[in-house]
Amino acid sequence: MFYYWWCHILSKEERKSFKNVHWLLRQRRADLNADERRMLNRLFRYSPKLQEAYEACESLTAIYESRLSKGQGKRKLRGWMERVTNRKLSCFDSFLGTLNTHFEEVTNYFIGRHTSGFVEGLNNKIKVIKRRCDGITNLGHLYQRVFLDLNGYDRFGVDTL
Repeated sequence: MFYYWWCHILSKEERKSFKNVHWLLRQRRADLNADERRMLNRLFRYSPKLQEAYEACESLTAIYESRLSKGQGKRKLRGWMERVTNRKLSCFDSFLGTLNTHFEEVTNYFIGRHTSGFVEGLNNKIKVIKRRCDGITNLGHLYQRVFLDLNGYDRFGVDTL
């Protein structure tokens, strides 16, 4: 779907020049070099809505990187949500729904600036282990596998690299 509109506007050579540009959209503008920023600016000339969405992401990141109290964070987030809604950026609809549903929990970040990154990473690692261990019917063996993958190699002096 993302490339569909390009087929009608850009030539094949122009489309090739935007190959892998989606990786640039995942980075902050400050982290891009001059060539990458020029590439993004070219892309944004073809899609102003994409530029609005990118800038909305940048401004949301700036809110979380600011030293704010929980009350200030709530006000800034509500303002951000209102701006995104007013711009009619439908790509954020699902995110806005989740943010509304869990607003209190999300804004607790501003109290101690802690994220659930560790827990999310651990859950992902366990999901991978479960996929790899398909067929293990003994729960004790599954727990042993999880333990070994999480910290067992260090205990046994095995270098995992």
